[in-house]
Amino acid sequence: MHLKENVLKSLEECRGGYLSGEELAEKFGVSRNAVWKAVKALRKDGYEILSAVNRGYVLSEGNDLLSEGGIQKYLRGDGYRLTLLKSAGSTNDEAKKIAEAGGAEWSAVIAEEQTAGRGRYARPFYSPKGEGLYISILLRPKFPAAETLFITTSAAVAVCEAIEAVSGQSAQIKWVNDVLIGGKKVCGILTEASFSVENGGLSYAVVGIGVNVREQSFPPELQGIAASVFGKNYPPEGRARIAAEILNRFRGYYEKIPERAFFNEYKRRSAVLGKRVRVLSGNLQGDATVLDLDENCFLKVRFDDGTERLLSSGEVSVKIQ
Repeated sequence: MHLKENVLKSLEECRGGYLSGEELAEKFGVSRNAVWKAVKALRKDGYEILSAVNRGYVLSEGNDLLSEGGIQKYLRGDGYRLTLLKSAGSTNDEAKKIAEAGGAEWSAVIAEEQTAGRGRYARPFYSPKGEGLYISILLRPKFPAAETLFITTSAAVAVCEAIEAVSGQSAQIKWVNDVLIGGKKVCGILTEASFSVENGGLSYAVVGIGVNVREQSFPPELQGIAASVFGKNYPPEGRARIAAEILNRFRGYYEKIPERAFFNEYKRRSAVLGKRVRVLSGNLQGDATVLDLDENCFLKVRFDDGTERLLSSGEVSVKIQ
């Protein structure tokens, strides 16, 4: 880790408190001038670092630029490898590069913005700079490829719990992969997998999570259907805290996928059970009522002609009565 990153990590760990140039120089075995140059470089990167005579440096409470140290201090457990980017076409694509290069499980890519973010069916995912959390997590599953769906459902529960822990807002899940607050979408999840030709199993999986965190002006096509977690009540380090909570909670559910540890919470948070919906699943389309969610997270629906079906993929939209 370079001096600049070390200084930033120390300031993050002591956020709100001053660290003198002398303390930092002694800690890292460098000159005070080297510390000053590192601080200057961090300021150029956009970090709001204040200084005071005889006190030293402090990372502003209002600074919201994401950093590895700012997220790490909220993580439980170890083994995470975080890559922070100012901009990425897609964090999923960046995580795939790490996977193909032999990167370890629980490597995660986090970007301040995505210029080509995508959701299911290659739909664009709105990812403006500094307004959301855009994170992709590399996994190397040991369970059968057929259980890939449960990565997404586990992540959805983890996102709901992370949002509630940091914001106090109540979150629901719209089958399969959207997280809602007040009926509006605040998060989308996209899991992509690579299969091994040798053993027919999973080589790796990447789960991408995009959360609308700060209040923002959505484009016309998203107005009325999208929302942000915090609105105007954005707390200090809101994005860093949500990032860490997602990683903490998702890891717990992911490691217990064979036990379906996520299932009860996923079903309890369903935004579609008992609702009238519009079904789009392959060639299957029509209006239906959602009857149940089975242990495989298949959706049981009854169409208006009385036909009942189990949906393993596709999407539903809740009909307004």
